[in-house]
Amino acid sequence: MFVREKQQGKSRLAFIMFSLFLVVVILSGCGATGANNKEKNTSSTVTEQKPTETASVTETEEQFKTIKTVKGDIKVPVNPKRIVAEEYLGSLIALDVIPIGAPALTLENYYFKEALTGVADTGVYGKPSIENIVGLSPDLIITGNGDSYEQLSKIAPTLFIPYGDLKNAHEELTYFGALFNKEAEAKAWLEKFDQRITEAKAKVDAAIPKDATFTIFEDAGKQTWAYGDNFGRGGQPIYQALDRKPPTEIAAEIMEKQWAEISTEMLQKYAGDYIVVTSNTRKVEDFQADPIWGSLPAVKNGQIYVWPEERSWYYDPLAVLAQTEELTEWLVSKKK
Repeated sequence: MFVREKQQGKSRLAFIMFSLFLVVVILSGCGATGANNKEKNTSSTVTEQKPTETASVTETEEQFKTIKTVKGDIKVPVNPKRIVAEEYLGSLIALDVIPIGAPALTLENYYFKEALTGVADTGVYGKPSIENIVGLSPDLIITGNGDSYEQLSKIAPTLFIPYGDLKNAHEELTYFGALFNKEAEAKAWLEKFDQRITEAKAKVDAAIPKDATFTIFEDAGKQTWAYGDNFGRGGQPIYQALDRKPPTEIAAEIMEKQWAEISTEMLQKYAGDYIVVTSNTRKVEDFQADPIWGSLPAVKNGQIYVWPEERSWYYDPLAVLAQTEELTEWLVSKKK
């Protein structure tokens, strides 16, 4: 009896000790889990507020932010390091953001090709080489072409900004300044841009009548086009920067549609007092010798400026500034 009670007493004591041990283990585990959760919550909050300064985020973790696009919300790296830019190179270079890849046509941009030395060729403009881009392992792709979006977006986060959505240097630099956390740099660049544009406009206003009309043409032999203020060929410098106007009867058409294909018989209707024309094959003298072009008052008076597509096609902020000052020099030389 005593032995059984003694054994039962020992059993009860062992059970109590074992129960206490389990309680301690459980409490310790809960405390560790709570501490870990608290640490994770703190890390998440800091990451959202200051993604570039978070000490608790490991080097292998990528940080993203959400951008609203016409393709819906997408997540892009906060600090992309390997950018493929199919479009908007001028704005990136102005902010000292040099991509690792760009189309061949853009790499030959007359106004900034030296800044792109060593940048890889991603293929034909508008038809990128998926193989070339995959080989670059980009962490961000920027494009203005919706046709290739689906393919590109499978490689890396792809920011699609349709052609014409950003209508001038201010809109482009402001957009990309915010994207790359370079608002201050964008503001400083635009201040200098505005100053130089203001100086150029003042020179032109002093040189030619303010009511003089302008037309932007492109000549391709059997085909001729007239352009508005956001389709390259000098439209932004003339119509935006220098605030000049097309002939009244064609203004609504070309400013809304941005381009019009015309026959040579229609040149008289579209031609303004001054003509800026893109041509790879003809010079001023050739237009003056042409029976139809030569009959236009602007051509007769020598108020025609001819430049090749390698200088006129581009419409990025760097190109627009350089083109504005180039055209200003020509217009000032026409002062009578």
